[in-house]
Amino acid sequence: MDAAGIRMQILSVTPASPHFEHRADAVEAARLANDEYAAMTRRFPDRFRAFAALPLPHTEASLAELGRSFDELGMVGAAVTTSVLGRPLSDGVFHPIYAELNRRKSMLYIHPAGCGAESPLINEHRMVWSVGAPIEDTIAIMGLVLAGIPGRYPDMKIIASHLGGLLPMVVKRVDDHMAFEAPDISEKPSLTFRRLWYDTVGHNHVPALRAAAEALGADRLLLGTDFPYQSGELFYAAVDYVRRAGLSENDVRAILDRNAALLFGLATVTPASP
Repeated sequence: MDAAGIRMQILSVTPASPHFEHRADAVEAARLANDEYAAMTRRFPDRFRAFAALPLPHTEASLAELGRSFDELGMVGAAVTTSVLGRPLSDGVFHPIYAELNRRKSMLYIHPAGCGAESPLINEHRMVWSVGAPIEDTIAIMGLVLAGIPGRYPDMKIIASHLGGLLPMVVKRVDDHMAFEAPDISEKPSLTFRRLWYDTVGHNHVPALRAAAEALGADRLLLGTDFPYQSGELFYAAVDYVRRAGLSENDVRAILDRNAALLFGLATVTPASP
């Protein structure tokens, strides 16, 4: 972290989330994960915060664990996968979680589940993480937008992974298709997209980062690393490619230093010396 110039990281267990059909298994795994991360944040309070893992799809148990995570463990939000055992995040079973996060003015961080969007066209052809993950990002966010979740729970801050998946490439297409595909929505998706946040994990692909900054707004981008799945030189590149993307100095500083600090109420945090 010091070598990359990262002062603080927000930790999440996703995609290894404790989402199990059996309630007892899900609760045990969620408590184990949250206790482990709470111990880490207590040990290094100036370097780490953490998102709570939830024993989904068990709503009451998840609300209980969410309360424990906030009130006893000091978590800064909740992390879920783009779908939960085949259920989309727009499913009504998850709405009480969103209502509680909204009441607390807290975060919902979303990361791919690694299920290839439940598609054999992905899962049976070696594309689960290369192509399936950004497709999962896209489907999850679009599902929440079409269900009106951001408007219904305006104080819940939604953070998507991987530059929002394919969203930067299809913003105009989505707007143009709403008139006949989803005429009941209250506003253009392009407006809703700019009220969400997106991490910058783009695998060192500068054109993708530039597209996201232009389509979604540099002020909505939060530095992401995908650690430990990208480690070593890839970890450093996750930071460095923001500097090499040809963005304005103000946008670079916002992405690397300001946006996340303001969103998480850590505005006094300063970057480590690279």
